Amino acid sequence: MNNKVIIISSPSGGGKGTIISRLLDWNNQLVTSVSATTRKIRKGEQEGINYYYINTEDFQEKIQNNELLEYEEVYSGTYYGTLKSELERLWDLGKIIIFEIDVDGSINLKKKFKDNALSIFINPPSLEILYQRLKNRGSEDQNSLEERMRRAEYEIKMRKNFDHIVLNDDLEKAVDDTKNIINKWLS
Repeated sequence: MNNKVIIISSPSGGGKGTIISRLLDWNNQLVTSVSATTRKIRKGEQEGINYYYINTEDFQEKIQNNELLEYEEVYSGTYYGTLKSELERLWDLGKIIIFEIDVDGSINLKKKFKDNALSIFINPPSLEILYQRLKNRGSEDQNSLEERMRRAEYEIKMRKNFDHIVLNDDLEKAVDDTKNIINKWLS
């Protein structure tokens, strides 16, 4: 596997999606890997753009057929994973793939790709600010919000397993810090 990957993770609401969007505008060699998930599509999302939305039975079949590079059951009954076919498609185009995935998936990918992978953890300024970001999103009920916050505490403890940690208390600085890390790694 001589193809390069960049792995970016943060708790839900930590800003990874926004930062990745800015990275894609900055460097056209970078592309995101579209993950597969069993979760419901959210308002404004599109099949094949945000995720490949797959029912649980089909997802489990893909696991059995070894069609996934990695996968995790992040929340009870909700799977996320990376289709091997998606990676091959992007590498054939000569792209560097950015993964936007959870902490456990990030650690597993880093083990698989070793020096061909750069892992970056986007750290929220505080759990209080993270909670407010999630609440303001309006896509979570109270139980889901509490589950995401419990997960966030775990993910923040796991940040030590990443090559770099970027604090997202100022979006512009966080984007610039991430660009600098990537530039140094690519050169």
